[in-house]
Amino acid sequence: MRSITVRRLGRLVPAVLTVLVAVSIPAAAHAACADRNRSPDEISAAAVRTATLCLVNAKRRAHDLRPLRHATKLIRAARRHSHDMVRHDYFAHDSRSGASFGKRIARTGWMRGRKNWVIGENLAWGGGSRSTPRVTVAAWMHSPAHRRNILHGRFRVIGIGVAHGVPVSGGGAGATYTTDFGS
Repeated sequence: MRSITVRRLGRLVPAVLTVLVAVSIPAAAHAACADRNRSPDEISAAAVRTATLCLVNAKRRAHDLRPLRHATKLIRAARRHSHDMVRHDYFAHDSRSGASFGKRIARTGWMRGRKNWVIGENLAWGGGSRSTPRVTVAAWMHSPAHRRNILHGRFRVIGIGVAHGVPVSGGGAGATYTTDFGS
């Protein structure tokens, strides 16, 4: 798991992050997060992203933080990484080539033109009933480093990428999540 990488005038400072559990969400968020208990095999990628973002934003609201919104370039970076991990049976923030999540995000052009930015990444995977947005977000909230990313006050945008399958050989059905956060 990787947490925050801060770039201030050309300098990178990396930190750390990891994966999965279960928890309840505030009652008000239940209706808005309609697909929270559905497996990614049952709904579209867009519905998984929407439910995951809804749950993340419910946690942020509970801590008086602004909601995050989708960022297309971050979605692209997250989606590609989730698919690559499933396709090549690995689970890590660094790509198979050794590129950090910051380099993967930079390749999308998201950082271009920004003088200061903060990025973070959460990863998760689960099989069967442990692949739902609700279980995934609950697991992140039970992990101090993942929780810090979700509740980081400078983050404004998010890219959520979900791939069908798990990042281990013979792992069966499930889903692999990557969330890339940006300021």
